[in-house]
Amino acid sequence: MTTTPANVLASVDLGSNSFRLQICENNNGQLKVIDSFKQMVRFAAGLDEQKNLSEASQEQALECLAKFGERLRGFQPENVRVVATNTFRVAKNIAQFLPRAEAALGFPIEVIAGREEARLIYTGVVHTLPPKGDKMLVIDIGGGSTEFVIGSDLQPLTTESLPLGCVTYSMRFFQNKVTAKDFQAAVSAARIEIQRISKLMKRTGWDFAIGTSGSAKSIRDVLAAELTQEADITAQGMRYLADRIIEAGSVKKAKFENLKPERIEVFAGGLAVMMAAFEELSLTKMTVTEAALRDGVFYDLIGRSLNVDMREQTTAEFQKRYHVSLNQAKRVADTAQAFMNSLCHAKNVTVQELALWNQYLSRAGRLHEIGLDIAHTGYHKHSAYILENADMPGFSRKEQTILAQLVIGHRGDLKKMADIIGNNEIMWCAVLSLRLAALFCRSRLPLDLPPQTQLRVDENNHSFILRINAQWLEQHPLIADALDYESAQWQKIDMPFSVQAQ
Repeated sequence: MTTTPANVLASVDLGSNSFRLQICENNNGQLKVIDSFKQMVRFAAGLDEQKNLSEASQEQALECLAKFGERLRGFQPENVRVVATNTFRVAKNIAQFLPRAEAALGFPIEVIAGREEARLIYTGVVHTLPPKGDKMLVIDIGGGSTEFVIGSDLQPLTTESLPLGCVTYSMRFFQNKVTAKDFQAAVSAARIEIQRISKLMKRTGWDFAIGTSGSAKSIRDVLAAELTQEADITAQGMRYLADRIIEAGSVKKAKFENLKPERIEVFAGGLAVMMAAFEELSLTKMTVTEAALRDGVFYDLIGRSLNVDMREQTTAEFQKRYHVSLNQAKRVADTAQAFMNSLCHAKNVTVQELALWNQYLSRAGRLHEIGLDIAHTGYHKHSAYILENADMPGFSRKEQTILAQLVIGHRGDLKKMADIIGNNEIMWCAVLSLRLAALFCRSRLPLDLPPQTQLRVDENNHSFILRINAQWLEQHPLIADALDYESAQWQKIDMPFSVQAQ
């Protein structure tokens, strides 16, 4: 198979309304779009009252992903990033759908948190429309959620995500003939949601407002055709559009010029949410940019390749916020990686897979003690809870879950991990590596393991073996006792771990 050039990148945005694939050339940080695909899948419309995705909606999504997968053949994994948004976050049966989706696409899918989505949207906007010191408010109305961001530099000041979407609101309020009562109900419901963040947003303040993505662009385009004097989105202009829809009884019957056919079914919902945002945030005018989530994904991808990885910045920020001992964290992280390298040396683990798990172990090691800021007793549980639930810019939900699992498993009873990890062999290797690293570094002093220390897997009886210098072990009786305890823990879950003193 022909490999795609290293400077060709791809982003896939799996939204609640549409799925998008965009391919760009990266010329020293300047992006040139060379191909793009978009399909309106209305994924959010496939959710039933229990928040389960229907089989029909899943099949439609899989067909689209298979087409994207065909176009992405030949791409290196590091040059592709796939992000999934609100519907993937809220669907109860998404865990069953994700493996099928990744198989159809051929690449892993990151389900990102709402605030991470907001950050990526802002990243796309700020790279294509620099604010030059002025603070801008960015509003992105998607199919199932709406993101609000304020910033004046490359890093946003405030990021928020609310469950307001053009698909969900159109389905909720505008299934039948549209009346004035329906429209007011939709706007009022959206205002109630926005009230949760309006005081914070107003306190932060902004100099101008920017709209991005489908709903904002559709409103702008329709206003430009219907009211030629309107170059931007205005409160007065949107009121005119709402009145037209109410008078006609539906968006379709209003026969708006410049409204694409695929936007007709969701236009009213997006309009109601935007009107609510204008009313609740006291906006009068908004300009619209073509930049969107997919652009932010590209710039984030470039940042990673240039070693300006947002995940590294977030890790450092969390260490600072939770007063982590940097020396101890580095000792544990480095030792865990050394054990992992030793373990995987004899296993059929690819270089890429080992590098990925070393990244996980590095970050887990550096963050495993953040829970100490809450309490020493059960600190690993506090650490894991934070890693699982906090907003961590740059990290996908899957990455946060892996970090949380490693950290919850790095000490204490191992029985709790059996249901969490199952038969994931490399995850067990990572857990053991982190447990041993924390054990050996318990003195919180510089550590030099004796030469020829090796951690191995005995494939014949599925056991772990630590080979270590006998004299060194005699000189460290506390570590020797801890290793005995560790051996007993692994025996409980029928995964023997033994120490061979040599």
